[in-house]
Amino acid sequence: MNVQREWLEKDYYKDLGVSKEASPSEVTKAYRKLARELHPDHNPDDPSAEERFKQVSAAYDVLGDEKKRADYDEARRLGAMGGGSPFGGAGGGSTFNVNVDDLDLGDLLGGFFGRRQGNTNPWGQASSRGGQDLEAELTMSFDNAVRGVTTNVEIGDGAGGWRTVKVRMPKGVDDGQRIRLKGKGGPGLGGGAAGDLYVTVKLAPHDVFGRDGRNLTVTVPVSFAEATLGSDIKVPTFDGAPVKLRIPAGTPSGRTFRVKGRGVTKGKSSGDLLVTVEVTVPAELTDLQKEAVENLAAAFPESPRDT
Repeated sequence: MNVQREWLEKDYYKDLGVSKEASPSEVTKAYRKLARELHPDHNPDDPSAEERFKQVSAAYDVLGDEKKRADYDEARRLGAMGGGSPFGGAGGGSTFNVNVDDLDLGDLLGGFFGRRQGNTNPWGQASSRGGQDLEAELTMSFDNAVRGVTTNVEIGDGAGGWRTVKVRMPKGVDDGQRIRLKGKGGPGLGGGAAGDLYVTVKLAPHDVFGRDGRNLTVTVPVSFAEATLGSDIKVPTFDGAPVKLRIPAGTPSGRTFRVKGRGVTKGKSSGDLLVTVEVTVPAELTDLQKEAVENLAAAFPESPRDT
């Protein structure tokens, strides 16, 4: 049984305002109610509320864990049988009533109760504990992800409430990228450092452009004549005026061309713009156009499936 000194000194049931027979759900409900009321974010100028928040958090850390709660109850029962705390004071039981001047208390705790595993001081007390790491998801527009933006993320405070965290997203953040915000997670206990917040990015699609790492992608329609005879076409860019792209004669539908430096900027380097041409086929033809296509078909009797 792993016992901490404060277990014999503090009534965690009283701290949470529940009975010793309270069910796990009743313990959790009481903790969440108190934590919402006492959270430091809601009481920035009330040191007593912060102290109570630490008390109820410490109480729930024990009573909210089935194994710890059982050990706590047993330690309290044994302490009561021995006339009080085993850490000194009056009592009728020779087993627990000891003089701390004659014994090494660390040895006593380690030998009688079993040494507690973890981060403790020589008295068996838990030292400061770091806060919990938290996870959040942020959906960003395509434009903001390319340009970078400062935005807000709503995260649960662990007590049923919510708080807002400001996040600076760098230029060129990727879909699925996980951003670490040091110290923006759950609050620490006993002076421990706050945990970290990990934000996973989800990108909304763009009407024109796509992403391939640092490269931007775009599909541009061309006519049969442009692809066959070759042509100079205008291609849209994400930030700036369109650029001219030379389509060589005999370009097949689906071929991709690269425009250097017109992709996503990350740090001091930029990706490229990947332009895929798509040959369009008209749905309707005038009589003159139909005649021209028939003449073209007669001029090219070979079938591409024969090659």
